[in-house]
Amino acid sequence: MNPKNAIVIVGAQWGDEGKGKVVDLFTERAELVVRYAGGANAGHTLYVGNDKVVMRLLPSGILREGIPCVLGQGMVIDPSALVGELGELAARGRHAARDLIVSDRAHLLFSYHQLVDGLREKATGGAIGTTKRGIGPAYEDKIARRGVRLGLLRHPSRLREEVASALAAWAPTIVALGGEVPTVDAVVEPVLRAGETLLPLLRETSLFVDDALRADKRALFEGAQGTLLDVDHGTYPFVTSSSSIAGGACTGAGVGPARIGEVIGITKAYTTRVGGGPFPTELLSDVGERLRQAGGEFGAVTGRPRRTGWLDLPGLRYAARVNGLTGLALTKLDVLSTMASIDVCVAYDTPEGRTPHLPVDSLADVEAARPVFRTFDGWSTPIEGARSLAELPAAARRYIDFIEESVGVPLSLVSVGPRRDETIVLRSPFTH
Repeated sequence: MNPKNAIVIVGAQWGDEGKGKVVDLFTERAELVVRYAGGANAGHTLYVGNDKVVMRLLPSGILREGIPCVLGQGMVIDPSALVGELGELAARGRHAARDLIVSDRAHLLFSYHQLVDGLREKATGGAIGTTKRGIGPAYEDKIARRGVRLGLLRHPSRLREEVASALAAWAPTIVALGGEVPTVDAVVEPVLRAGETLLPLLRETSLFVDDALRADKRALFEGAQGTLLDVDHGTYPFVTSSSSIAGGACTGAGVGPARIGEVIGITKAYTTRVGGGPFPTELLSDVGERLRQAGGEFGAVTGRPRRTGWLDLPGLRYAARVNGLTGLALTKLDVLSTMASIDVCVAYDTPEGRTPHLPVDSLADVEAARPVFRTFDGWSTPIEGARSLAELPAAARRYIDFIEESVGVPLSLVSVGPRRDETIVLRSPFTH
């Protein structure tokens, strides 16, 4: 068994880094794709030719026919949303259910999870800025040991009992937030209808993945969100509710850490963030708006504008450390072609002095830190046609060389446009 055949793709910022495109590209040489965390709050936008496709629950590798794609037990799955995605792809001629395998240990996400999520956001004025898709409440049920797993779709009567118990636990919260508690039937019936499509796809995916790795199959493990949104390692409490770092692939897919050979971190050439929380390099100016418009920085799931800012190298070094990055994929370099000059955060000034590290120990530490910038010359030449580093403008080359040197992780690819072919591949996956 060769661990170099198992590669984790992880976001190295606050999510939305372009993981979908990278996974789609790498799947060309993969034999298995596994998504290991999160739910329908993760929007991956892919461009196949001029066709735009948005994935929420399905792994990005699903667009490559004949490649088994797994939804692992670390996920929370809205069955109606999943069936809807399968239908959307079927309408495009891609019958993805043929290649999809769903863990019967993954947790079901119900309508009352979405209800609670929305009521909480309304009560706090959107302080956290969730997608209101119910992800947090679903993970709360999982940790509280009252979650309902997909395997219970095989046993409708037991599923109803578990839903009734969980709903009774949520009822006081729903009422206190001004909501109306739904009936068990209203919750369960749409889930059972969706279950008719999903039941044939359910299996014990950890064993399936283990068998594939033992057979030396080339496997990609696909995360959701990004390192700085990890529930343990992100800018808490403005984080997601799952383990979005590379280590989450082991727990969320059910494989041991010794099975993983490579970890590729995805980063934009600048930084974005959705929702509340600290963002030290944020641009609250027309420059930030130019980045937003040029990069199409609007949420794939919610459509809301993303916050934009300059690249944060201390944050990338942090991501390299906690993920054990072996490669870096730089995306959206083409967006910076509109900039006369480009700032990069190289360190932070804190009450204790200057540090090359991102202060993530507490929210107060992050808010007290002030970024230290270095300025680079921009370039005005379009770069979408570049297929090698030598074809990039000298200023662009200096910029990416500095990123690689500062983070201490070699570049695997540089994306110079949204399409599959608009990519400079420096190191192909699964090459030993």
